[in-house]
Amino acid sequence: MPTNETFTSVDTIIFDLDGTLLDTLADLTGSVNFALEKYRLPAHSQEHVRQMVGNGVTVLMERAIPGGRSFDEFENCLKEFKKHYEIHKKDFTKPYPGIMEFLRDAYDYGYKLAVVSNKFDLAVKGLCEDYFSPYVTASIGESAGVAPKPAPDTVCKAMQELQTLPAQCVYVGDSDVDILTAKNAGIPCISVSWGFRTRQFLTEHGASLIADTAEDLRRILNLKYVRRPGGGQFKTGQDT
Repeated sequence: MPTNETFTSVDTIIFDLDGTLLDTLADLTGSVNFALEKYRLPAHSQEHVRQMVGNGVTVLMERAIPGGRSFDEFENCLKEFKKHYEIHKKDFTKPYPGIMEFLRDAYDYGYKLAVVSNKFDLAVKGLCEDYFSPYVTASIGESAGVAPKPAPDTVCKAMQELQTLPAQCVYVGDSDVDILTAKNAGIPCISVSWGFRTRQFLTEHGASLIADTAEDLRRILNLKYVRRPGGGQFKTGQDT
């Protein structure tokens, strides 16, 4: 099992997005059901959608639509989802507790921060710009010619953009797809249990290190609060 010592050379943190940094479930569910309603298909609860996400929006809609890709209007239904989600992707979406403070302190301490997601690239870049600028400096989503997770391609692209090496990276995600992605990229993985999969599920799918809160993530990476002018309950930077 990885220990704190595993991360002493880490200067780059690569995050999954949905279920890791952002709670996007309500907006994803809303857009799924909007598209389904257009084609008179049955709606899904948030809990059902929770179990469908993780492999990109095409697979999400395959799982949501009865018959999947065999549905005659599958491509049009997918387009309706994407159009609706692009407009409504911030209606209820919000960062998980402690995430903004974590990103701010990691950035101030000098970490390079990236997001890789199986969500379509336009949405990934838009959400990262809206919620995580200037902290996240590389954001990569699903696009033509780049294999989605669990292939390592998006992670490798992030490392190239940040000019960093696998030995300097750690991956943080909330699913079995993320565990396998990190393995395929040759970097350690910290799983988080506050997202779309349970701690038990993560353990059963090979998670070796699990954070239940943003505070746990700080502890694992040995990141302390950064003291800032103007007060606040801030401590000094990372332990040495």
